[in-house]
Amino acid sequence: MDNLTGYNHASALGIRHFCSTCGCHVGDLGLDDGNWTISTAIFTEPNAGLWEMRSHCFTNSSADDGLSAIFSHIDGRRLGFFNPEDTSSGLTKKDVGRDIPTDEAESTSEGLLAECQCGGVSFTISRPREEFIASPASEGWLHSSDTSKWLALLDLCDDCRLTAGTNVMAWMYVPLDHISPHISADLAIGSSKSYRSSKGRLRTFCGTCGATVFYMSDTRPCVVDVAVGILRAPEGTMAGKWAIWRAGRIAAANSGLKYDPGFSKALIEGMARWGGERGMPEDFVVP
Repeated sequence: MDNLTGYNHASALGIRHFCSTCGCHVGDLGLDDGNWTISTAIFTEPNAGLWEMRSHCFTNSSADDGLSAIFSHIDGRRLGFFNPEDTSSGLTKKDVGRDIPTDEAESTSEGLLAECQCGGVSFTISRPREEFIASPASEGWLHSSDTSKWLALLDLCDDCRLTAGTNVMAWMYVPLDHISPHISADLAIGSSKSYRSSKGRLRTFCGTCGATVFYMSDTRPCVVDVAVGILRAPEGTMAGKWAIWRAGRIAAANSGLKYDPGFSKALIEGMARWGGERGMPEDFVVP
């Protein structure tokens, strides 16, 4: 417990605990019963029947239904839905997931707000500017189908799993000069903390609520991976008005298939179907 940071907000049913060093979400400790709800992403051995995913939770907190719109079955088993609303606990739709901001810092058609749950990390992403689109610097970072959006993908790599505490991470690639306020090379902003997951790779997370924020490789210091989970896109979790998703190939798919075959297979197949229906590219290569 000495290595964990606890966080809860006014409507929380438990205290979220994450690693104080790397930000990995470990689990939630119930306020009423004192029981732990443990993340399925933090184990050292692959899933061999230890856990079975049975439902999508809080789908109503996203306008586009999030991952539940991508896949509905795991290993042939249909997943249910868990959306506790208007309960005696006082938990409502606006309390779960990530609330859409209602203050002056809202997302607009030209600026996308990114903000963690506690608000300690907050910044705005702009559309690709004309000078960037026309410059050699944009090569590989935009897709010809729509140069007004940024590239995004799902990632099943072990490092992301163990630093975020989720079975899958979603990243959007954005040049640092398209983010305001200005963020320095150490990616420090607000309440964020940094962690070197390996040589040449820097990750940041909110030191207060634990939200994953950035990933950056020393090989491409001008472009940062932004955690899609903190984007406040009114259209929903997948930020469809801002992101071009790679539909036919999920990053580090073999790592995910080894760790949790059922979940990863459902995600891979579902993403290909979901993206195809929306005209997303099957593949692109991130520089």
